[in-house]
Amino acid sequence: MQKGTFKLMKSVNKSIILNKIRTSEPTSRAQIAKDTKLTPPTVSSIVKELIEQGIVMESDSGQSMGGRKPTMLHINKTAFHIVGVDAGPDRIEYILSDLSGVVRGRGSIKLDMPITNERFLSLLKKGIHEVVEDAPVKEEEIMGIGVAMHGVVDVESGISLVAPNLGLTNIPIKEELEKEFQVLIKVENDARAMASGEAWFGGHGESDSMVAVNLGRGVGAGIVVDGKLFHGAQDIAGEIGHMTIDIHGEICECGNRGCLQTFATGSAIADRARKKIDELERLGTFKLTGESVFELAKAGNKTYIDILEETGVFIGIGLTNLIHLVNPRKIVLGGGVMKSAQFILPAIHETIEQRALTPDAKQTQVVVTELGNDATLLGAVSLLLTELFQPI
Repeated sequence: MQKGTFKLMKSVNKSIILNKIRTSEPTSRAQIAKDTKLTPPTVSSIVKELIEQGIVMESDSGQSMGGRKPTMLHINKTAFHIVGVDAGPDRIEYILSDLSGVVRGRGSIKLDMPITNERFLSLLKKGIHEVVEDAPVKEEEIMGIGVAMHGVVDVESGISLVAPNLGLTNIPIKEELEKEFQVLIKVENDARAMASGEAWFGGHGESDSMVAVNLGRGVGAGIVVDGKLFHGAQDIAGEIGHMTIDIHGEICECGNRGCLQTFATGSAIADRARKKIDELERLGTFKLTGESVFELAKAGNKTYIDILEETGVFIGIGLTNLIHLVNPRKIVLGGGVMKSAQFILPAIHETIEQRALTPDAKQTQVVVTELGNDATLLGAVSLLLTELFQPI
């Protein structure tokens, strides 16, 4: 891949103009100058450069106000592409997307445990090469690579500090991928990446305050404030999976007792089911999982329905705490656990209604993502879009 295309584009005024075109397209140079307070010569000069770089294109669709029809500007969404990576605990998923989030290629590589940093990085690079080579795009059209990584990530250095589900620490993801591919690399915690993806592709409009919560093998959240991800002082903002729900509860993998994660993950749901259900002895070799609890609930078994509804109460308590702390306009839920939304979501809504402090807080929108299994992957793609379109 060729290095530099993306970084050469990056400047405050370019980002302002690109974002104005993106949010108002089609629009004219004159309208951009009026809305951004940039001078017409500055706008014309930057637009000319963006057209030459291929990211902006012109059309003659403007309406005349008595004179010549203005030339309108659009983002050329298929001119460049981004690789999005979801480095999960079981496998690494890859997509190649255009600038509008349309997927042009995808791939997946299974992770076998135990694994080393070197092996993980080797598989990461292998999958990226494969998804790029198999897609109908040229390598020079690849603008960058976004990686959504579970655990604690140092965003500036792009190092995965702690990846608990892989048992790894200090993985130099950004450094290694920059050496290999010579493009801009962005690495982010997976829940925060999901929140970014929701803000870009989730159809939530101009939602300036939103939280996305990922409930799967772990529990994490991404917080969007004024349209931008909030990281906190040490890059651990959003770790609501380790919010204490019961000080006498089960020991979490973090070492504390009663974290939300001990109630709301797929494995936690299955563990609670095993402890509560005497009939388990009659299940023989049947392996109870979060997914099988859902299937049994769908079949009408009230015991399993109760377990999922109870899970909704625990999640609702955690989200009520989140509402009191952050006060977002909307909370978007994703991850494998939310495949059981028909049983879990009503209990979440009821719990928030019972516990939220004010009438307005009770009305906080809590919905399930419409991006499905691609929510985190598209979030990884959005990390590069944020870099391109949002001013520094």
